[in-house]
Amino acid sequence: METLREATASNSRLKVSAKKVKTFVLDTNVLLHDPQSIYKFEDNNLAIPVEVLEELDAIKGEQSTERGRNARRVHRILQELLPDSRSMHEGVELPTGGTLSIIINPYLLDGGRSSPAMDRLRAILPDLSKKDNRIIAAALFVQEQYPPPTILVTKDVNVQLKARAVGLESEDYLNDKVPETDEEASYRELPLNIYELQRFCSEGEFDLGDEATKPLYLNEYVLLRSDEGKTMPARYYGDGIVRRLKLPDFVKAPGGIPIRARNLEQQFFMDALLDDSLHMITCFGKAGTGKTLLSVACALHQTHDDHSRYDGVSISRPVMALGKDIGFLPGTLEEKMKPWLQPYHDALEVLIPSKPPKEPQFAAKKVSKKKYKNRDDQYTVAMSAPQPSHASHNGGHGQSAVAKPYERLLKSGLVEIEALAFIRGRSIARRFFILDEAQQLTPHEVKTVITRISEGSKIILIGDPAQIDNPYVDARSNGLVYCHNRMKGQAIAGHVKLMKGERSKLAELAADLL
Repeated sequence: METLREATASNSRLKVSAKKVKTFVLDTNVLLHDPQSIYKFEDNNLAIPVEVLEELDAIKGEQSTERGRNARRVHRILQELLPDSRSMHEGVELPTGGTLSIIINPYLLDGGRSSPAMDRLRAILPDLSKKDNRIIAAALFVQEQYPPPTILVTKDVNVQLKARAVGLESEDYLNDKVPETDEEASYRELPLNIYELQRFCSEGEFDLGDEATKPLYLNEYVLLRSDEGKTMPARYYGDGIVRRLKLPDFVKAPGGIPIRARNLEQQFFMDALLDDSLHMITCFGKAGTGKTLLSVACALHQTHDDHSRYDGVSISRPVMALGKDIGFLPGTLEEKMKPWLQPYHDALEVLIPSKPPKEPQFAAKKVSKKKYKNRDDQYTVAMSAPQPSHASHNGGHGQSAVAKPYERLLKSGLVEIEALAFIRGRSIARRFFILDEAQQLTPHEVKTVITRISEGSKIILIGDPAQIDNPYVDARSNGLVYCHNRMKGQAIAGHVKLMKGERSKLAELAADLL
């Protein structure tokens, strides 16, 4: 079999001396994360170990997962770029000016040939039956054959550490990571004198000038503050103009209770949710800041009458488990999905409670004046009182006797709650679409969802970049952060960051301290 050294000496197209180029060895998870990553290394060498093809082959059969789809997409790309055996061994030139080749490590053939790098690898990572160790071995072989630098690109942190332990440079896939910056505040403060602030309050807008608003992006929320400590929230509309927020006194679901913003950041969020000119909103917020509740409340507020812009509300989230996969849950599809979608039922229960809160003047009206001689009499009366029926005995089948008020919204189709796995192929028109837990998605998955949104619809992406369970993304490369970074400053996009927890004092302390 022709080795990489022999191919290079003869007619390989891999660049070794034209200029100082880098050789990147790609791990399987990079290709699964972004199948188009092959075209994103400019004019450098790309090497894919044959073990990666084997791992992709094991994943391609996953019909209902994004990993399976991406694996099949990578296979199609490689089939197009490497149509025959000669191109596989010699490598091919890419449209970007770089090269691509498949690597077969000869040091793992014929009983295992020796080299300084392989001897070091066997001493540190002796188990070469593991795919990760074999991929590292292939990268070491490439490092020996080509001038430095050779870099193993992987999204697996442990593989990065093991590669560095054997003397191989390794890094994460950086193409879709947002720039590393300091923790940004939830909003900026802009100084005004008291007369300018009064003018803003009376006219509803103010021209700050291009110099004062230079660091701002379009639709950014700000707080105007005077030297006397007076403040007023505003939104930047471009050309130096800031305008007052357009907020109603409250929002209300049909048949529900009024919901009001509890802090300044929630005012920003409600303004964006209620603005028809914004078709996409990203929202960062830790647990308990009101992301889901406010989104659902404002969505229902805009869909309850015949003159509504939207025909209904769609709520979805990725199914990202810490334990068993969804396929292992028993029951029908609806029963399988119930644990994942329960947070939205909780939000609807808060917005449209089964028992509306009593008015203060009637809170203590129904007080029994009957006196009981002893505890037994009291217990007997309580047991003999009519009890609410939770199940009917008709035919022996248990069935809920009283439906919750919000269930009519679900049955009528006004509110639609489903798993994100079923969105592919859909065209979502005239819907207020809420995508929760968006930080669990890759940039490619978020793109897939947003491109489903048709004319007249609005999409809200909410999540906490600090809470990620997906092993293929992190705080800088997840779909929520990536989408905000790329769409920031667009006329139809807005962004809000919620910092203050409103669920409870306990939840706020836990989110901050634990």
